[in-house]
Amino acid sequence: MKSKQDKVFSSKTLAYFLQLTETMNYTQAAQLLGITQPALTQQIKKLERSVGAPLFYSVGKKLHLSEAGRTMLQTTHEIYELLNQTTDKIQQTTSATKGEISIGLLASIEDRVLEDFAIRYYKENPDIELSFHMLTRKEIWERLETNKIDLAVMYLPDESIKNWKPYKSKKILNEELLFLHHKSSLSKRKKVRYQRTLDNDWVTYPERYYLNSLINESYKNQMVDTPNIAAHFTTPTQILRFARSTKTYTALPNSFVQAHSRNLGSYVASFEPAIHFDLAFVFRRDKDQIPRISNFLNAFDDYIAAKDYLSRLKESTEQDN
Repeated sequence: MKSKQDKVFSSKTLAYFLQLTETMNYTQAAQLLGITQPALTQQIKKLERSVGAPLFYSVGKKLHLSEAGRTMLQTTHEIYELLNQTTDKIQQTTSATKGEISIGLLASIEDRVLEDFAIRYYKENPDIELSFHMLTRKEIWERLETNKIDLAVMYLPDESIKNWKPYKSKKILNEELLFLHHKSSLSKRKKVRYQRTLDNDWVTYPERYYLNSLINESYKNQMVDTPNIAAHFTTPTQILRFARSTKTYTALPNSFVQAHSRNLGSYVASFEPAIHFDLAFVFRRDKDQIPRISNFLNAFDDYIAAKDYLSRLKESTEQDN
């Protein structure tokens, strides 16, 4: 027979509660959970009856956490943290060459180098099962928090991440965002000021994607209007194709530009001032103590030391052409 605590701290109940605290909207939370709004409402009411206090309250149409809700949220995070630490400690005694490694990749990243490395790594370690997932920033962070992925490959710094204490990062590559255009009067310029990039429509990443946010933040910091966006795409290949066909402006990472230099069909310049960011592995602090994770990260270091990231990316692209 289930106790009161079993009902309160079931994984499903906590997952529902956490999703609602993320969105603070019953309809959105239910959609993300794949259930109906009444079903979610019923589960939250059951949880509130179990703990003996309301966890949420409304002011107009806006939902807020009550004092009891904030306590419940803190406790839920502590439970997940304890479970994650326990899992990591157990896995630290496992084999370096057996088991599964789950990796979340930011969907806007050009992933050829990582794909090529995965192929080589599997050939050398056939008992390791690699799982790659193309995800949004929000999905990556949720899966790191719940220990559903071991490693994330994402862009940093990321101001949307508030709690860095349990996490570490390992830089893969320092990137620069480059301006791509078709304006002959700027063709010989190596650097272009932000104001001079606004006389044409742009194509770029979707609104909540890291690079789109980085572009907007950079323009605001220069006290310049943000570009007028004609279209949004999730991958740099799609963005380049649209920009090339429509003569719109865009901004893409240097790694992608270098790899596709033969097919750009555009002039390229740095922004003035330049926009820099890092491509990095992100993982929970104890993850690199797990033998198979440590072995994977060390093997990637050796892979890049033998031939740098940009060279491998360019080589892989040329082979496809």
